[in-house]
Amino acid sequence: MKKKFKLTDLDCANCAAKMEDAIKKLDGVNDASVSFMMQKMTIDADDARFDEIMKEVVEVCKKVEPDCIINM
Repeated sequence: MKKKFKLTDLDCANCAAKMEDAIKKLDGVNDASVSFMMQKMTIDADDARFDEIMKEVVEVCKKVEPDCIINM
């Protein structure tokens, strides 16, 4: 399943890259992209565990960029 999310308060391109790398390492994630310029994130992950994976994605993003909000 592939879904796109709008991001709020993603402050820098370096943080976006760190978030993308961390998300790609999560179990069940096939691919991920985080665009600082577009303030968007695309996640391609296992359908059966998508909600569970998204909880992990939120935690990872908070560690990198505490002010960033993922609009679901």
